[in-house]
Amino acid sequence: MNLRTFRYIGIVSILAIMTGCAKNAKPSVQPSSAAVPQPQTAAPPDSKPATATETPKVSPKTIIPPEEKRTAASAVIENGQESAKGDAASALEEALDAYTEAKTCREGGDLDGALKALDRAYALMIKADVGADSPLLQEKNDLRLLIAQRLQEIYACQANPAANGGKAIPLVENKWVLDEIKLFQTSERNSFLEAYRRSGLYRDMIAAECRRAGLPEELSWLPAIESAFMPRALSRARALGLWQFIASTGYRYGLSRDQWVDERMDPEKATRAAVKHLNNLHTTFGDWTTVLAAYNCGEYGVQRVINTQHINYLDDFWDLFTRLPFETARFVPRFIAVILITRDPDKYGLALPAAYAPVRHESVTVRKPVKLSVLSTALGLESAELAFLNPELRLDSTPDRDYDLKVPPGYGDRAMQAAAAIPKYVPPEASVAWHTIRAGDTLWSIARKYGTSIDMITKLNGMTRKSVLLPGKRLKVPGKSA
Repeated sequence: MNLRTFRYIGIVSILAIMTGCAKNAKPSVQPSSAAVPQPQTAAPPDSKPATATETPKVSPKTIIPPEEKRTAASAVIENGQESAKGDAASALEEALDAYTEAKTCREGGDLDGALKALDRAYALMIKADVGADSPLLQEKNDLRLLIAQRLQEIYACQANPAANGGKAIPLVENKWVLDEIKLFQTSERNSFLEAYRRSGLYRDMIAAECRRAGLPEELSWLPAIESAFMPRALSRARALGLWQFIASTGYRYGLSRDQWVDERMDPEKATRAAVKHLNNLHTTFGDWTTVLAAYNCGEYGVQRVINTQHINYLDDFWDLFTRLPFETARFVPRFIAVILITRDPDKYGLALPAAYAPVRHESVTVRKPVKLSVLSTALGLESAELAFLNPELRLDSTPDRDYDLKVPPGYGDRAMQAAAAIPKYVPPEASVAWHTIRAGDTLWSIARKYGTSIDMITKLNGMTRKSVLLPGKRLKVPGKSA
């Protein structure tokens, strides 16, 4: 018997008792001292006179006031609603208990028991008949997401049980993944191989941070598609560094920036921030494919897509895949393609080159601004070597405060002596401004405003005199007033 049938029978039964017309029923009056008006019903014309133990006879001419009819009907409906609400709440409570049992089984290594408990939790959740205006709606939706997350986590663990204590990334070889592999085999072959070479510089350090945090080591390949392992990579969205943090997310995870330093470009600091971010996303979403999508386009963007799913629908990343932004939709299969190729390059016809040796360094404290190229020359190093070891320094100079400068191993004492002897570096004043194009702007009007030339503006922005100026876009403008 379903809930709707049960509710209907209950209402009919209550109405039958109230009207005294239930089959074989002998309605009786229960003594009560409460002065509560009771709805009355008209007896049939052929009814027998009332006895001392029967309900007093009601005159056929008695008319029940419409207000009392409505009161009685409302009481029946409210009782039915309360019953349904109670049933839904009980079902959700039982489902939560089953989910808790599944979590306990999962932590104890009993994956089969965990799956059975999750199946039971899902069945109970579906049983909870929750209306669109019910306060239980959010509770049901939250439980649905929790069940989906644990299911995906367990399926990933079953596919690769030896990886990182069960915290494995599910690697599928579907159409979208094969499309990305084909690009790496053809048009993007050279850029992929160069990214693989650069991976040697930082991947050992990244893998160690992942292990320390209990995350899958495969995540150490994420910078391959984020930045091609270039610490100073800058995207169109102003995301910066190996891990492509935008400024706000960088601040959120402790990456500061000022005139001298932008820590998003420091491989070690940015990696620690990225590991924290990925860990938080996994706590939110539960499965690594959805986590990677959220890393690319933001957790709120992915959550909006999930929230549009039907309340009784169990999410899977590849169901959400086609509804995500294009770049995000490519991001996850692209990442999986990198993992598959690096694990078995022969299978995909790629001969991987030797990776560069990991970056090694020691640190010394420099207490004044020192130009890195000058210090490199003083130490007998290539002019760009210290800048390579310290990519977070925006001006290729130490800042006007104490700073831990990275130098090649064995150069610590010499670097401190040389830095003390080098004159203090004074950076030039900013000579470039950003101009936001407005309707009616021309290259001539912008050049006149900033006291520069059209040729200087076009050269600085990689454009021509015939380029269209779109309102809202920004131009770099040189000049005295900048």
